[in-house]
Amino acid sequence: VQLQASGGGLVEPGGSLRLSCAASGRILSINVMAWYREAPGKQRELVAAITYSGRSNYSDSVKGRFTVSRVNAINTAYLQMNSLKPEDSAVYYCNADVLAVWETRSAYWGQGTQVTVSS
Repeated sequence: VQLQASGGGLVEPGGSLRLSCAASGRILSINVMAWYREAPGKQRELVAAITYSGRSNYSDSVKGRFTVSRVNAINTAYLQMNSLKPEDSAVYYCNADVLAVWETRSAYWGQGTQVTVSS
């Protein structure tokens, strides 16, 4: 199983970005898909998560600005980030709770995508 994250970049404060996370491999089911971020000198923190049925939760710091979604048919999750602030700058990682063929259910991580919010 592999998770491929994309969509990061440099954006001005107040701007928007959309991150994508595509899972591939011999996947039977994906329960929760989540986005984490890690800024220099800080611990990795949960940003948003979404269940297979579409229930979502957010960290207080992004609530009302970020929206997590997913398309189960293509094993892909998205993070729409609006009204970005400099403090949102970090490497963003996707995480998925995956049941794959001949595997026990496990958590997988994507490679990370850099988001920089700066003028």
